[in-house]
Amino acid sequence: MTDVERLFRTYNAALVRYLTRRLGDRDWAEEVAQETFVRALRQDEITNERAWLFAVATNLVRDEARKDARRRQHLALLAAEEREKEQEVGPTSIEQAQEAAFARKAVDSLAERDRLALLMKEEGLDYSEIAEALELSPGSVGTTLSRARRRLVETYESLQREREMREKNAAS
Repeated sequence: MTDVERLFRTYNAALVRYLTRRLGDRDWAEEVAQETFVRALRQDEITNERAWLFAVATNLVRDEARKDARRRQHLALLAAEEREKEQEVGPTSIEQAQEAAFARKAVDSLAERDRLALLMKEEGLDYSEIAEALELSPGSVGTTLSRARRRLVETYESLQREREMREKNAAS
């Protein structure tokens, strides 16, 4: 058993619990814990293992919060530009406009990291490029994309059902 395997077996459960309480999202907590152990792999020596792991995890969360704030500002600018373009071009039909609005709303409802990962994949970036851009481990990109796609579909379908219910109620 390697040192990292021992570290993982000894501290992973506690680290994920801590991060889940801190972040309120177990998936995200597991990703941060995974990245913490990846960084442990790169260390030659760790003197106080538990303290080092929790400090690195805490710093990763803090760094991510700063990055998210910058990303939100950037996305707000992109969204404003997109709204301007839509006003210039205009939708070809009400149905297309509604579908586009549902799609945008579903994408906007995703967690920042999930949204960015999907948008980058849609732009043709590969997993290693997405990992580097979002500062994720390459192994967590697939999980991030899978979760994002699942949540996107669930949200979109929920919006569709809500619309159908409103239309049904309006017709009766």
